[in-house]
Amino acid sequence: MSRSIYTRKGDKGKTGVLTGERIDKIDPRIEAYGTVDELIASLGISKVFSESIFADRIHKIQQHLFMIAAELATPIQHFEERNELVKAIKRTSSEDVTKLEEIADELTDQLPPIKNFVIPGGTKSAAFLHQSRTICRRAERNIIRFMNQEDVNPEILRYINRLSDLLFVFSRFANVKLGEGDLIISRGGVSKQKI
Repeated sequence: MSRSIYTRKGDKGKTGVLTGERIDKIDPRIEAYGTVDELIASLGISKVFSESIFADRIHKIQQHLFMIAAELATPIQHFEERNELVKAIKRTSSEDVTKLEEIADELTDQLPPIKNFVIPGGTKSAAFLHQSRTICRRAERNIIRFMNQEDVNPEILRYINRLSDLLFVFSRFANVKLGEGDLIISRGGVSKQKI
């Protein structure tokens, strides 16, 4: 007897959340943690095509994003009531945000400053990191929409915002330090930036 992966429970456009409640698949809660799930998958591709300096860090970020998705999937009152369902969920803190800032600062100090936009591309690593960065920005927008209707841990938004900055730094580092340089676009045209 085979165990089927499908349950047919979502055939009418509803899905279950951690608390057992069933809600619309287009509910802002689902959009918020669903986009985080998409970001986790995108980072998986970035990790596969990235140098080891990024891969280990990306792997840890993916693990943290799973906790963020679980936190977004759970109404905040369950954390306040110390509900048994949420015991295993590590909530995002200001220290988590600080860790991202420290990594970004460490790598940014090794890069030349820029004043214009970067055209995504260059190394495979940089290209996939840029794609993950844009998905991260979409996750941020969806989390803001969700926050407009329900209480959400504000550190989640700070973490996602800082993560998009860090992914930009990763992509620059991959091109400038490990590749042939970033393509910078300005009113004067396109130029290549290397160290």
